[in-house]
Amino acid sequence: MAPYTKVEESFNVQAMHDILYWRQHVEKYDHLEFPGVVPRTFIGAVIVSVLSSPFVLGASLLQLPKIYSLYAVRLVLGWIILSTLRFFRIQIRKNFGSHVEVFFVVLTLLQFHMLFYCTRPLPNILAFGLVNLAYGYWLKRSFYAALNSLIFATIVFRCDILLLAAPLGLELLLSRSISLPKALLSCTVTALFCIGLTVLVDSILWRKLLWPELEVFWFNSVLNRSSEWGTHAFHWYFTSALPRSLLAAYPLFMLGVLLDKRVRFYIIPVLSFVVLYSKLPHKELRFIISSLPMFNLSAAIAASRIYNNRKKSFWKYLYVAMLGLFLVSLGCTILTFMASYENYPSGYALKELHKTGHLANNANKVSVHIDTFSAINGISRFCENHEPWRYSKEEGIPLQEFQTRNFTYLLSEHAQVNGYKCLFSIKGFSGTRLHVGFPPISLVKIPKVFVHGNVENEEIMHRSWPGC
Repeated sequence: MAPYTKVEESFNVQAMHDILYWRQHVEKYDHLEFPGVVPRTFIGAVIVSVLSSPFVLGASLLQLPKIYSLYAVRLVLGWIILSTLRFFRIQIRKNFGSHVEVFFVVLTLLQFHMLFYCTRPLPNILAFGLVNLAYGYWLKRSFYAALNSLIFATIVFRCDILLLAAPLGLELLLSRSISLPKALLSCTVTALFCIGLTVLVDSILWRKLLWPELEVFWFNSVLNRSSEWGTHAFHWYFTSALPRSLLAAYPLFMLGVLLDKRVRFYIIPVLSFVVLYSKLPHKELRFIISSLPMFNLSAAIAASRIYNNRKKSFWKYLYVAMLGLFLVSLGCTILTFMASYENYPSGYALKELHKTGHLANNANKVSVHIDTFSAINGISRFCENHEPWRYSKEEGIPLQEFQTRNFTYLLSEHAQVNGYKCLFSIKGFSGTRLHVGFPPISLVKIPKVFVHGNVENEEIMHRSWPGC
């Protein structure tokens, strides 16, 4: 429903494209021209690309547009993440019963962010899959496997998972679930393997000796440069991110901690992870997405307890309140999805241009310039068509200089560009508005991306366009 990607996903999605289409021709890879602020590992992109390659090969033989390959890699990633979530769910059933399992599924389905992110090619999501495995092994009492999964996630995908691995390891040591010598040996072997794997793969593809997550750790934690992208108060995760992502599960998870002492063993390290992460000034919901399944488990325990006691005098009021929370969660999820669907305007703009902008008389020179705003709001290499279309993402071109360039079309955040005519615009999500009636909330959309045509191209000028 929302196939396009944002700037946060750009490295992995471009890497998947390059692995699938350029293969061994590393000199053509996008990251060499646009490396980003910090380097990221290719390991996740390689795994997803290999699994999706049969479909991509078939699509190429059928000469389908590359956008179908984007669907393929997104679906493969979603299958991987949901498979790990399924492993966790099975362990929930074995440890807490089928009622808790059912409510875990219901609560997850009523939430927007976790399932929406499951197919997003982010380092956080690649680490999320390994965290789900760790949770499953934790419930299975395979404690060393749980720690090793977190070590892999920390070293290869997201160094901040260390903030989860450390409290979990400490709790396991204090509860004598593991022995210190065996844990050190197991984790050291796993760590050395993971370091060797990421250094080998990424040094080849980045063309320099590199351990990506070590550089990320240095950039975010030592230099604290991540705060340049905005900061939030210490309490933001607890007062904004978790309420929005958990919805009905937020009050229920706190109730679950009170109702069942078994869940406290699992909640304390995860809660510590969120608290420790709160000390970092730069905050985003995706940074703590790994905590959501465990909070949903606690919420499912509370929901199951309320359901089983729903015929008792006091509990029936809690049951009605819980059903009300479920309906509110569903409404919030629908609204959030509608907003997110409208949040990739440049992807829709390029799709519409491909549909209407083909030039019959000058087919070998259809060149499209994509400005920075468009490049980070829905466009990736998967959105590009084959010849005769050509694309430029050259940065830093002054507006007045475009009229000296021979671009056929421009995708721009600016409504007016000298030497070009605005052909049409695409609206994007801008906010919400309250009003009387049903539904009481509606989306506010404004023009976000403007598609311009070169005024010197007669064919473009003689055609009928919607205008801006």
